[in-house]
Amino acid sequence: MTDMYFLVLTAINLFALAFMCVLVSLNDTLNPKQTRGFLYTFLLIALISILELITVLVDGGPRWMRPINIISNYLGFSLTPAVPLVMVYTIDQSGQISESLKVATALEIVYFLIMTVSLFTGGLVFTVDAANQYSRLGGFPVYMLMYYAGIVFLMYHLLEMARFFQNRGRELIYALALFLALGTLVQIRLPGIHVTWLCVTILSILYYLYCNEMWNQLDGLTGLLSQKNYLNRTLNLHEEDRMLIVLDLDDFKHINDTYGHLAGDRCLREIAQCLKKAYGRYGNCYRIGGDEFCVLLWNPEKEVFCREKFYWNLTKQRVKTSILPNVSYGSALLDAYESIRDTKARADQKMYQNKKEHKAEKHFT
Repeated sequence: MTDMYFLVLTAINLFALAFMCVLVSLNDTLNPKQTRGFLYTFLLIALISILELITVLVDGGPRWMRPINIISNYLGFSLTPAVPLVMVYTIDQSGQISESLKVATALEIVYFLIMTVSLFTGGLVFTVDAANQYSRLGGFPVYMLMYYAGIVFLMYHLLEMARFFQNRGRELIYALALFLALGTLVQIRLPGIHVTWLCVTILSILYYLYCNEMWNQLDGLTGLLSQKNYLNRTLNLHEEDRMLIVLDLDDFKHINDTYGHLAGDRCLREIAQCLKKAYGRYGNCYRIGGDEFCVLLWNPEKEVFCREKFYWNLTKQRVKTSILPNVSYGSALLDAYESIRDTKARADQKMYQNKKEHKAEKHFT
């Protein structure tokens, strides 16, 4: 009865994973690396789920099934720590494999080799006796160490991604980690209850939804929150939104006409990073137009500090990219009795005045 129950559970699990593979393949908002990463994740989880099902079905069966039991357990235990590594590969924004992921992958390869050698030396994590009965060995904590280290590694990179998204949804990451840790703990304490990979499947689906939702909120070029996100936020301002800051690049058309649009895009990206470094801890940063940015600031008392830090970052960045244009600035406190349009008009007025001052200074020099 238990085997039949687990068979049905695995079938449901595999259906969910197959559905997610199709969904990922149809998602045109993902770049090729993200698509590959999610597909590898779901397929790897499906493979390990099948391996676990095989071990449940053959354990204690006829002796001729013993090699199947051994190989299935060996592959399951060896491949499990690779799942979080594939997830980290998926969310990495650098466009190349990070150094930390290379180190983690090297450790996984070493662990895999150790597991392979242990097949011929009496076992490390598990053993299957002559009667085809599975049991854990004293090295089982090695597997658990690799497993939980992978989870910690994944959570660290998810938190880094949340920081890239200006810490939106950060609390959800802690909930995902707790969910997986508790699900795994249940199976460790009660080996007959096979819920770990169901938990991993649910987590991977939630992980896909979280990443997809976060990525859809970003402006594709700069990595700041998008104009659509800004418009939706201003339709339902939060209590913490207390000041609107608008910024506009001076003579940006001249940059595009003189150096080309690729150079202009580079300027936009670098200015966006300067903006996020200065304001990211104190508000939400948006790109709301071609060369127009804004911040919904939570702490108006930090306005001067953030503005000085932004211009300092900009000056520092010009050492590397001399063509970075100046940025005009305006701000206005949000008023509950005023529409966001009127607030932005007040901020824009200050920004245009700042732009005139920049032109006057340039003409004077």
